[in-house]
Amino acid sequence: MDLSGKNAVIYGGGGGIGSAVAQAFAREGARVFLAGRTPGPLEAVAERIRQAGGTADTALLDATNARAVNEHADDVVAAAGSLDISMNVIQHGDVQGTPMAEMSVADYLRPVATAVETIFLTSQAAARHMMRQRSGVILVFGGSGDPVPGLFLGGLQTAFEAMESMRRQLSSELGSYGIRVLTLRSGGVPETLPENMEGAGEIADAMVRSTMLGRAATLDDVGNVAAFAASDRAASMTAATLNISAGALIDR
Repeated sequence: MDLSGKNAVIYGGGGGIGSAVAQAFAREGARVFLAGRTPGPLEAVAERIRQAGGTADTALLDATNARAVNEHADDVVAAAGSLDISMNVIQHGDVQGTPMAEMSVADYLRPVATAVETIFLTSQAAARHMMRQRSGVILVFGGSGDPVPGLFLGGLQTAFEAMESMRRQLSSELGSYGIRVLTLRSGGVPETLPENMEGAGEIADAMVRSTMLGRAATLDDVGNVAAFAASDRAASMTAATLNISAGALIDR
């Protein structure tokens, strides 16, 4: 298996993206450590992994708490022997659908602050162990393209840009230790839209229409590409983005 013997931490492991990535990692042989603030979804994902023959552990964790993040990383290494993969896919508390001209500064800045703080803390905690190991993979999710007229992402657009800047910096600083840092860019995954979200159907249709392939990325796509990126099959890849947007986002 591509990830046999690897230990992966997924922050936000109870959510749609986190669940898909965790199950893909476990299917490929990794021991998965799911971290998040809500026990029910974490345990549900862990149980699905166990029923499929995989290994999963859960921990209640606030990714904005530096001490908790570092202690959890230490616990993972103590229990499993290494920390090989780290991915942060927590929710950012963003407000979408409101133009900047009508949005409060607090709503705009919340996802930016959350993304920057938690990417910093989780990547730093992983890097401490990966630098000693002289190996590891840090995955970032959510890079976006240019703003789309009529699609009001609020501060999430700025958060994505900040995350990409951090990924570039981490790649540069950690590469000499054998640590790879990559971003997955999806252009939006319709399956992650809340069913009760106003206009969810129209947004999902817009995601599909924006693609070149006539289909948007699925949760399975995200999980499969994340597993590849974390594996030794992608050993020469770092400081780069994996564009899984079906052509919605154009790399230049």
